[in-house]
Amino acid sequence: MVSQPLAATLSQVVYPESDGKPMADNTKQFRWIVQIQQNLDWLYADDSNVFVAGDLLWYPVKGRNTIVTAPDVIVVFGRPKGDRGSYKQWEEDNIPPQVVFEILSPSNSSTEMDKKLLFYDRYGVQEYYIYDPDKNTLKGWLRTEDGLDAIGEMANWVSPQLGIRFDLSNEELQIYRPDGSKFFSYAEVNEQLEQEKQRAEEAQRELETERQRSQNLEDVLQKYRDRFGDLLE
Repeated sequence: MVSQPLAATLSQVVYPESDGKPMADNTKQFRWIVQIQQNLDWLYADDSNVFVAGDLLWYPVKGRNTIVTAPDVIVVFGRPKGDRGSYKQWEEDNIPPQVVFEILSPSNSSTEMDKKLLFYDRYGVQEYYIYDPDKNTLKGWLRTEDGLDAIGEMANWVSPQLGIRFDLSNEELQIYRPDGSKFFSYAEVNEQLEQEKQRAEEAQRELETERQRSQNLEDVLQKYRDRFGDLLE
């Protein structure tokens, strides 16, 4: 049982919701963070117990606000969707993010990324992926009995947790959903919506043309009825 003085001390600990750092250092990094986060959100849109977030501070230990990191993208199975200022693990049934993504920028040092790997290993991440969009390289780690172990071959690797496939055969990474459809960028989604809008408008025009043609035929038929009605009876 936590003593009253300790409980009071823990309750007074402040957990900042921002580390003062930008979400991304450049447009390419930002685009990839948003693309992965949004597509994973869409992938689990119908599952209320999968939480997906980007650039959210994760505090794994209650009372230790200096033990914190802000993964570019996290996926947490077993936690409800909803807005959060930060991910305080002790308030989330002590469930850590199972899958983490980091998108590299030129400012990321090897020391910084080594520390992140140690953090994710220590606090229970099951899968960890680092993508470098400038070099089009992808690294991954998968939890085994000994902790997070490097994945030997990432080409066409399928995530055990997410079921998504990573394709490195093109100039930049392609990610495919379990049903084989690709992860779309905002621009591609917008283009598809515009195409759907144009198809709907074309279908509406064709429907209006058919309606007008039918009306014209009805008008002609009515004229015949008015003029030759007696003969037609």
